[in-house]
Amino acid sequence: MRLHVGCAMWTHVPWQGRFLPHPLPPGERLRAYATWCNAVEGNTTFYATPARNAVESWARQTDPDFRFVVKLPKSITHERRLTGPGVDEELRAFLSAIEPLESRTHALWVQLPGSFAPTDLGTLAGFLRGLPPSYRYAVEVRHRAFFDDARSERLLEGVLARAGAEWVPFDTSTLFQSPPTSDAERDAWTKKPRVPRRSTALTERPIVRYLGRDATERTVEGWQAWVATVAEWLREGRSPTVFVHTPDNADALTLARRFHDEVRARVPEVEPLPEPMPSEPLTLF
Repeated sequence: MRLHVGCAMWTHVPWQGRFLPHPLPPGERLRAYATWCNAVEGNTTFYATPARNAVESWARQTDPDFRFVVKLPKSITHERRLTGPGVDEELRAFLSAIEPLESRTHALWVQLPGSFAPTDLGTLAGFLRGLPPSYRYAVEVRHRAFFDDARSERLLEGVLARAGAEWVPFDTSTLFQSPPTSDAERDAWTKKPRVPRRSTALTERPIVRYLGRDATERTVEGWQAWVATVAEWLREGRSPTVFVHTPDNADALTLARRFHDEVRARVPEVEPLPEPMPSEPLTLF
């Protein structure tokens, strides 16, 4: 039984020399991260389709059971809004680029803009129907109606169920529980979606994005409901993936492992994470 946990990125300046060895060449950074976590959000692909040789490097640095949740480019999801000339061509180029990841591509992540409303569900349904069945898909929505209006929620669940796709919750409730206390939290307040927590799994492989606070104790307090939910999913035979964020992400690596430990304390059958690579080179003295 395995729980996959990870962060929003695999390289972050505050981790260098503190959690991960520094300096590290680009071709070794993901390998070091993968000794801490067994999953990562593929956020960089949102901004541009990666070069195939870069993706080949990602595959070389990770085991086959490592999970990438890879975000579709914004040119498809936000600029063209899943439809129109150029979408099919861009999608083919993207799928060709990520092909070297093979089984590591846990899901292709369709993150939709906040303006993508229930009236756009026909477009989403058509887009999902046209995707190759060789991948799993996960959709993140940010329009409030999907959370506040029961009919809109049911309609979206129906579209996703027919495609075998998961609904990815981005739980920001801990962030917005009280006013920000740091520059990073203030920045997150202006950029992150303010939507209710959702914890219903539609598939056997649920994916959770959780955003805490810069203070560790508040982040841990805020994720307790997820510890219980994820433990129950594991007991049901599901295979969840959880991504832990904080506004500054300075301690996200250790927090992701702590979340894994807390779930494993409830479900001891969960396999342990690997031992992290030392941040300093080993010496004889």
